[in-house]
Amino acid sequence: MQIREATGSDLEALLEAERQAFGAEGPEIVALVKSLLIDPTAKPLLSLVALDNRRVIGHILFTSAWVVLKEKTPAALLAPLAVVPDRQNRGVGGELVTEGLKRLAEQGVKLVFVLGHPGYYPRYGFKPAGPLGFDAPYPITDREADAWMVRELSPGVIDGINGKVACADAINRPEYWRE
Repeated sequence: MQIREATGSDLEALLEAERQAFGAEGPEIVALVKSLLIDPTAKPLLSLVALDNRRVIGHILFTSAWVVLKEKTPAALLAPLAVVPDRQNRGVGGELVTEGLKRLAEQGVKLVFVLGHPGYYPRYGFKPAGPLGFDAPYPITDREADAWMVRELSPGVIDGINGKVACADAINRPEYWRE
Protein backbone atom coordinates (compact mmCIF):
# COMPACT_ATOMS: atom_id res chain seq x y z
CA MET A 1 0.00 0.00 0.00
CA GLN A 2 1.15 3.52 -0.82
CA ILE A 3 -0.06 6.78 0.75
CA ARG A 4 0.44 10.03 -1.14
CA GLU A 5 -1.15 13.42 -1.66
CA ALA A 6 -4.18 13.28 -3.90
CA THR A 7 -3.90 14.83 -7.35
CA GLY A 8 -6.55 16.11 -9.71
CA SER A 9 -6.45 12.82 -11.60
CA ASP A 10 -7.45 11.00 -8.38
CA LEU A 11 -10.68 12.96 -7.93
CA GLU A 12 -13.19 10.50 -9.39
CA ALA A 13 -11.53 7.50 -7.72
CA LEU A 14 -11.37 9.15 -4.30
CA LEU A 15 -14.99 10.29 -4.60
CA GLU A 16 -15.95 6.72 -5.46
CA ALA A 17 -14.07 5.50 -2.36
CA GLU A 18 -16.09 8.00 -0.28
CA ARG A 19 -19.33 6.87 -1.92
CA GLN A 20 -18.60 3.21 -1.20
CA ALA A 21 -17.35 3.75 2.34
CA PHE A 22 -20.34 5.78 3.49
CA GLY A 23 -23.12 3.74 1.87
CA ALA A 24 -26.45 5.58 2.12
CA GLU A 25 -24.67 8.75 3.29
CA GLY A 26 -22.21 8.48 0.38
CA PRO A 27 -23.82 11.09 -1.91
CA GLU A 28 -23.90 13.65 0.92
CA ILE A 29 -20.24 12.99 1.79
CA VAL A 30 -19.21 13.15 -1.88
CA ALA A 31 -20.92 16.55 -2.21
CA LEU A 32 -19.16 17.75 0.95
CA VAL A 33 -15.73 16.60 -0.28
CA LYS A 34 -16.26 18.30 -3.65
CA SER A 35 -17.25 21.51 -1.87
CA LEU A 36 -14.31 21.39 0.53
CA LEU A 37 -11.79 20.81 -2.24
CA ILE A 38 -12.79 24.06 -3.97
CA ASP A 39 -13.61 26.13 -0.87
CA PRO A 40 -10.92 28.82 -0.40
CA THR A 41 -11.68 28.94 3.34
CA ALA A 42 -10.72 25.25 3.62
CA LYS A 43 -7.14 25.98 2.62
CA PRO A 44 -4.55 25.01 3.41
CA LEU A 45 -5.85 21.49 3.09
CA LEU A 46 -4.26 18.08 3.07
CA SER A 47 -5.88 15.40 0.93
CA LEU A 48 -4.25 11.95 1.05
CA VAL A 49 -5.12 8.76 -0.78
CA ALA A 50 -4.19 5.18 0.02
CA LEU A 51 -3.44 3.12 -3.08
CA ASP A 52 -3.15 -0.60 -3.66
CA ASN A 53 -1.89 -1.43 -7.15
CA ARG A 54 -2.92 2.06 -8.30
CA ARG A 55 -6.47 1.55 -6.96
CA VAL A 56 -7.65 4.22 -4.52
CA ILE A 57 -8.74 2.25 -1.45
CA GLY A 58 -8.90 5.11 1.03
CA HIS A 59 -9.03 8.88 1.38
CA ILE A 60 -8.58 11.35 4.20
CA LEU A 61 -9.14 15.09 4.09
CA PHE A 62 -7.90 17.70 6.54
CA THR A 63 -9.10 21.28 6.09
CA SER A 64 -8.26 24.55 7.77
CA ALA A 65 -9.72 25.23 11.21
CA TRP A 66 -8.87 27.59 14.02
CA VAL A 67 -9.77 28.38 17.58
CA VAL A 68 -11.54 31.73 17.81
CA LEU A 69 -9.11 33.86 19.82
CA LYS A 70 -7.21 37.11 19.32
CA GLU A 71 -4.69 35.17 17.25
CA LYS A 72 -5.45 32.12 15.16
CA THR A 73 -3.90 28.88 16.31
CA PRO A 74 -2.99 26.72 13.29
CA ALA A 75 -5.45 23.83 13.39
CA ALA A 76 -7.11 21.37 11.05
CA LEU A 77 -10.39 19.52 10.88
CA LEU A 78 -10.29 15.84 9.89
CA ALA A 79 -13.35 15.13 7.76
CA PRO A 80 -13.91 12.72 6.20
CA LEU A 81 -11.91 9.51 6.49
CA ALA A 82 -13.04 6.79 4.10
CA VAL A 83 -11.86 3.27 3.28
CA VAL A 84 -13.56 1.12 0.65
CA PRO A 85 -15.56 -1.72 2.25
CA ASP A 86 -13.37 -4.58 1.02
CA ARG A 87 -10.31 -2.98 2.68
CA GLN A 88 -11.84 -1.89 5.98
CA ASN A 89 -10.49 -3.28 9.27
CA ARG A 90 -7.05 -3.81 7.73
CA GLY A 91 -5.24 -0.71 9.00
CA VAL A 92 -5.73 1.51 5.94
CA GLY A 93 -7.61 4.19 7.87
CA GLY A 94 -5.05 4.15 10.65
CA GLU A 95 -2.18 4.61 8.22
CA LEU A 96 -4.00 7.53 6.60
CA VAL A 97 -4.60 9.16 9.99
CA THR A 98 -1.01 8.61 11.13
CA GLU A 99 0.51 9.93 7.91
CA GLY A 100 -1.84 12.92 7.86
CA LEU A 101 -1.02 13.87 11.45
CA LYS A 102 2.71 13.57 10.71
CA ARG A 103 2.47 15.83 7.66
CA LEU A 104 0.30 18.39 9.47
CA ALA A 105 2.79 18.57 12.35
CA GLU A 106 5.59 19.17 9.82
CA GLN A 107 3.51 22.04 8.37
CA GLY A 108 3.18 23.68 11.80
CA VAL A 109 -0.42 22.74 12.55
CA LYS A 110 -0.89 22.69 16.32
CA LEU A 111 -4.30 21.00 16.81
CA VAL A 112 -6.48 18.60 14.83
CA PHE A 113 -10.21 18.28 15.52
CA VAL A 114 -12.61 15.55 14.45
CA LEU A 115 -16.24 14.66 14.97
CA GLY A 116 -15.92 10.92 14.73
CA HIS A 117 -16.30 7.53 16.33
CA PRO A 118 -15.15 7.73 19.98
CA GLY A 119 -14.05 4.10 19.85
CA TYR A 120 -11.71 4.71 16.90
CA TYR A 121 -9.90 8.03 17.08
CA PRO A 122 -8.53 7.82 20.66
CA ARG A 123 -6.08 5.14 19.50
CA TYR A 124 -4.42 7.95 17.49
CA GLY A 125 -4.20 10.32 20.46
CA PHE A 126 -7.54 12.11 20.13
CA LYS A 127 -9.33 13.14 23.34
CA PRO A 128 -12.80 14.57 23.95
CA ALA A 129 -12.50 18.27 23.07
CA GLY A 130 -15.43 19.65 25.09
CA PRO A 131 -13.95 18.96 28.54
CA LEU A 132 -10.71 20.61 27.35
CA GLY A 133 -12.60 23.82 26.57
CA PHE A 134 -13.06 23.50 22.80
CA ASP A 135 -16.58 24.10 21.52
CA ALA A 136 -17.55 22.73 18.11
CA PRO A 137 -18.80 25.13 15.44
CA TYR A 138 -22.33 23.89 16.20
CA PRO A 139 -23.63 22.42 19.45
CA ILE A 140 -22.90 18.74 19.98
CA THR A 141 -25.60 16.77 21.80
CA ASP A 142 -24.75 15.25 25.18
CA ARG A 143 -25.21 11.82 23.63
CA GLU A 144 -22.48 12.61 21.06
CA ALA A 145 -20.19 14.71 23.27
CA ASP A 146 -17.36 12.13 23.23
CA ALA A 147 -17.39 12.16 19.40
CA TRP A 148 -16.05 15.77 19.34
CA MET A 149 -12.30 15.25 19.78
CA VAL A 150 -8.97 17.00 19.53
CA ARG A 151 -5.38 15.87 18.99
CA GLU A 152 -2.50 18.04 20.04
CA LEU A 153 0.37 18.08 17.52
CA SER A 154 2.52 20.53 19.45
CA PRO A 155 3.09 19.44 23.08
CA GLY A 156 1.51 21.75 25.63
CA VAL A 157 -0.54 23.83 23.21
CA ILE A 158 -3.85 22.63 24.70
CA ASP A 159 -2.84 24.00 28.09
CA GLY A 160 -2.68 27.53 26.73
CA ILE A 161 -5.88 27.87 24.68
CA ASN A 162 -9.55 27.06 24.53
CA GLY A 163 -12.62 28.47 22.82
CA LYS A 164 -14.93 27.90 19.90
CA VAL A 165 -13.51 26.16 16.85
CA ALA A 166 -14.20 27.68 13.45
CA CYS A 167 -13.97 25.82 10.18
CA ALA A 168 -14.29 26.15 6.41
CA ASP A 169 -17.51 27.56 5.01
CA ALA A 170 -18.40 24.34 3.15
CA ILE A 171 -18.61 22.31 6.37
CA ASN A 172 -19.90 25.11 8.56
CA ARG A 173 -23.50 23.88 8.44
CA PRO A 174 -25.44 22.25 11.29
CA GLU A 175 -26.18 19.01 9.42
CA TYR A 176 -22.47 18.14 9.41
CA TRP A 177 -22.17 18.41 13.19
CA ARG A 178 -23.84 15.21 14.23
CA GLU A 179 -22.14 11.83 14.49
